[in-house]
Amino acid sequence: MSVRISTPDGQSDGTLHVPDGDGTGPGVLVFPDAGGARETMRRLADHLASMGYVALVPDIYYRAGEWRPFDVATLFTDKDERARLGSLTSALTNDRVIADAGAYADFLLARPEVTGSAIGTTGYCLGGRLSLITAGGLGRKVAAAASFHGGRLAVADDSSSPHLAADRITATVYVAAAKDDRSFTAEQADLLEGALTSAGVEHTVEFYDAHHGFAVPDNPTYDAEAEARHWEALQELYRAHLH
Repeated sequence: MSVRISTPDGQSDGTLHVPDGDGTGPGVLVFPDAGGARETMRRLADHLASMGYVALVPDIYYRAGEWRPFDVATLFTDKDERARLGSLTSALTNDRVIADAGAYADFLLARPEVTGSAIGTTGYCLGGRLSLITAGGLGRKVAAAASFHGGRLAVADDSSSPHLAADRITATVYVAAAKDDRSFTAEQADLLEGALTSAGVEHTVEFYDAHHGFAVPDNPTYDAEAEARHWEALQELYRAHLH
C-alpha cells in the first residue's frame, strides 16, 4: 500500500508491504540502492512480507520533489545521469539520514501491523551504507541491520564513515560484500571488522562470490544464487533478533 511519512524536512512517499494472513510481523526498513524506490525494490519488500515481515520502502530522495527514475543498467556509464544522481545523494548527510530513519522507524513502530519494539534494516548499494548509519544513529530502535553490496562502510579518511559510529550500534550487524568491489574493499572490511569487534557489536562481515549489485534483479550484475543466499541470511538474522 502507498503511504506518506512525515520527516523533519518534509514528506516521504513510500510503500508498506504486509504479510498475508493476519498481516502482522516485525517491521523492516528497506533502503533502496542508488536507483531509488522503484518496482524492483517493491518486489524485494514483497518478498520480505512473504517471510513474515512488515516492510517499508521510503523515497530516500524526497527532498528533490518529483524526480525522474533512473535506468540502473546505464546509470553509472551515463555522465549526465551520474551527475544527476550525485545531486540527489549529496543531500543525504549522516544527520539527515538519521533524522529520516528515525521518522521511518517511528512510523513503522506505530503501525498496528508491526509487532515488537525495534525494527530491522536492510539496504543495497548506497542503501547498505544508510542501513549502517541508521544502526549507529537510532540505538535500540534497530535490533538487526544488514547491508548487501554496500559501499564506503569503513573509509579511514572519511569523517562520515559508518564504522566511526560502531560504539553506538546496539543492533546485530550483517554485511555481505561483493567481490572486486572498489566501493568496499578487503581493507575496508578489515577496518569495519575491527571497529565492530572493538565496540562489542555482534556481527558478520563476509564476501559473496558475486559482483556489486548481486541482490537486485534489475541490476546488470544480478546473481540469482547470491540473491537466494541473501534471503537466507536475512531470515536467519531477523528470526534471531526481531520479535
